[in-house]
Amino acid sequence: MGGADARIVRNTALVILALVALRLVAAAFTPITFDEAYYWMWSKNLAGGYYDHPPMVAYVIRAGTMIAGDTELGVRLVSILLALPMSYAIYRSAAILFGGARVAATSAILLNATLLAAVGTLIVTPDAPLLVASSFVLFFLAKVLETGRGVWWLAVGAAVGAALLSKYTAMFFGPAILIWLAAVPKLRRWFLSPWPYLGGLVALALFSPVILWNADHQWVSFAKQLGRARIEDFRPVFIAELIPTQIAFATPLVFILGAMGLHALTWRRAGALASRVLIETMFWTIVAYFVWHSLHARVEANWFAPVYPPFVIAAAAAANLVQWKPRARRLVDFCLRWAAPAGIVMFAALIVQANTGILSGYRRDATVRSVGVGWRELAAEIEAVRARTGATCVLAPDYGTTGWLAFYLPRGTCVVQQNQRIRWVNMPEPDPKQLAGKLLYVDELREGGHPAVNDLFAEMTQVAQLQRKRGPLVIETYGIDLLEGAKGDVLDRSPPPEAR
Repeated sequence: MGGADARIVRNTALVILALVALRLVAAAFTPITFDEAYYWMWSKNLAGGYYDHPPMVAYVIRAGTMIAGDTELGVRLVSILLALPMSYAIYRSAAILFGGARVAATSAILLNATLLAAVGTLIVTPDAPLLVASSFVLFFLAKVLETGRGVWWLAVGAAVGAALLSKYTAMFFGPAILIWLAAVPKLRRWFLSPWPYLGGLVALALFSPVILWNADHQWVSFAKQLGRARIEDFRPVFIAELIPTQIAFATPLVFILGAMGLHALTWRRAGALASRVLIETMFWTIVAYFVWHSLHARVEANWFAPVYPPFVIAAAAAANLVQWKPRARRLVDFCLRWAAPAGIVMFAALIVQANTGILSGYRRDATVRSVGVGWRELAAEIEAVRARTGATCVLAPDYGTTGWLAFYLPRGTCVVQQNQRIRWVNMPEPDPKQLAGKLLYVDELREGGHPAVNDLFAEMTQVAQLQRKRGPLVIETYGIDLLEGAKGDVLDRSPPPEAR
């Protein structure tokens, strides 16, 4: 490695370490989201699968809390640190596919500059480990291309298996790899080799706990996720959300570079055939599915996580390898210079806004419902009501409220979601003695009250109205009801729609 390349590697490593440190600081003081609280509860009862997703997110959270405790930082620690091996995988992938330390460094930095990577590793969801695993799928496929050695297919299988343990979206890696092999003449020999099939067996073996868990639970997780977009639900309005949300999550300058890179790979034949086809198939196979999905149901912006590794490598290729006309060159140079600073500013602004609301003048924004600002104070007030009334357990109507209550109430407090019991099938059932006494029911104030819950008890008395606030903004007002005299089973054990 020459002196110039060594400086590029060193500077890239320093930039990525600084970004990871920034995320760790943000993680320590940003309250967890309701999804994170829910997955944290999963991590206390590890299993081969869960109602919503495969188990990797629970493993990641469990590892972090074993190091830093049941804190916001503990929940997020390992997810954020996984950005380091993710960055290595992207760096090496780009170096193998398109050559040179500059393309590799640009790819790694651009990925870390996106909100999807910055916020997506800070806010721990299944997309965080999926993004990391997707980076290694691409890296190991690049190693197959570079070395021609079949043993790398076992590594590909391991990475795909880890991706499948993160989220079912990873199933599209299979078709993408097959299209790549079929589209590049020199790679078709692998269809006659045992190595790709052995790699498939490795992926299947790693994914088998999820299959076994579903087999024991009426295939409920598969049915829930794979049945999201039904053909009869044709609602093309959702497709209008795709590009604006991806511009925001990629950050505008990275999005421009990525779009130019994909154009260059397809129409300008930038790079070797096998390299550019690999990037294109890993990107477009999954994007094609989400475009189809958006014709029937909403596609959340973070679901695109597995296409970001090939996307940023395409962006780096556009910035460093393509001979653009002067006007386009100026645009590329501008985007390349300011992409990382712009991404950092957007990330910092988002964290400040989520925690304080100051940037919107304390008005509502997209973060106000999901980030648990105010929950620590609210939970202290709920605990005071619980102690005053002698309630032995706290009930909630949804998984988000249940997760926040469990995380912010004193450890060991009985907290139970009253309905949708399939979500908690991996957890021990609550002690019947705790459900037999006085109970608190915590839910937002609703017109008409809670007749379904009221019918289960002889008495239901509102004992408090408490507010969750971010600065002067009242986010929600909760009614705290005291339930007494249970007439039967307190918990609604109706099967979910997927199991009926």
